[in-house]
Amino acid sequence: MTRLALFDLDHTLLPIDSDHEWGEFLVRTGAVDAAAFQRANDDFYAQYQAGTLDPVEYLEFALGTLARFPRATLDAMHAQFMREVVEPAILPQALALLRQHQDAGDVVAIVTATNRFVTAPIAAALGVAHLIAAVPEQDDTGRITGRLLGVPTSGAGKVTHTHAWLAGLGTPLASFESSHFYSDSHNDIPLLSVVTHPVATNPNAALRAHASQHGWPSLELFND
Repeated sequence: MTRLALFDLDHTLLPIDSDHEWGEFLVRTGAVDAAAFQRANDDFYAQYQAGTLDPVEYLEFALGTLARFPRATLDAMHAQFMREVVEPAILPQALALLRQHQDAGDVVAIVTATNRFVTAPIAAALGVAHLIAAVPEQDDTGRITGRLLGVPTSGAGKVTHTHAWLAGLGTPLASFESSHFYSDSHNDIPLLSVVTHPVATNPNAALRAHASQHGWPSLELFND
């Protein structure tokens, strides 16, 4: 039987929050009004950390920002973002953990609340073929409209999207010999609770406490 290995992205495989850093990049490069955007970006990030974020409200903000730019402009901006921000944050220990599962023949996927525009190039840089992420609507030209397709890939939504993805592969979760999920956040407790091997990875305080109570292992990926 095949084994499954799922990974959160931000603060799990990367020591940064790619969504928040993308916003910081837009401010730094002058692509958006600095004061207004940074205030909103920081407020949403604080809500995420506190577990009070409305994912639809945030995604409408993030995708609405993307909708301001032609797709070719966005792609050029993202390539610069990858060079300056993401690639320096891809660390050997994260790659080694991914390769450990890949070399074992496991089905490996990233499951993230961050939208697919931001995360698809990151997944590719990490060598992960399967990505479950929030999907921005696009028009016939490929321009992002600012609207979200389907439900957010956060909280319980990660469970919903993971089951749907596995159904498309014809391999339901129960068919795997084992299933791992690595995450840093208490927001991911729903998906951590349905796999056979939940791993609190670089956990925040709330997840660390929950993991301790439930006997889940913890991994300090960036401190070992």
